[in-house]
Amino acid sequence: QVQLVESGGGLVQAGGSLRLSCAASGRTFNNYAMGWFRQAPGKEREFVAAITSSGGSTYYADSVKGRFSISRGNVKNTVSLQMNSLKPEDTAVYYCAAVLRYGGRRYDVEGTYDYWGQGTEVTVSS
Repeated sequence: QVQLVESGGGLVQAGGSLRLSCAASGRTFNNYAMGWFRQAPGKEREFVAAITSSGGSTYYADSVKGRFSISRGNVKNTVSLQMNSLKPEDTAVYYCAAVLRYGGRRYDVEGTYDYWGQGTEVTVSS
């Protein structure tokens, strides 16, 4: 079992930065691949970024590539999402998610992940 708690959301002006963190419980955190998804008001949840258990591979949605960066600290059981050059369209609730292994499943699909946090809200003003 893994429990996930996100933090770091808030209100920021367009062009600004935020760093989201996801704290995970459990001693086997470093065995889990992690993802960030987001859900804007009135829209479906969408993939943002993912990182493998080793941290050796990262993946990004085209909409955030070059602006967002995912990383993990396996000693501290955290995964972070550094968000730069934020745009109003980045406004959403951001969720972190975990899966023991991708096993051939797509990292950008919500159903791949077994554990989810409650989300942290990000608002980008224009």
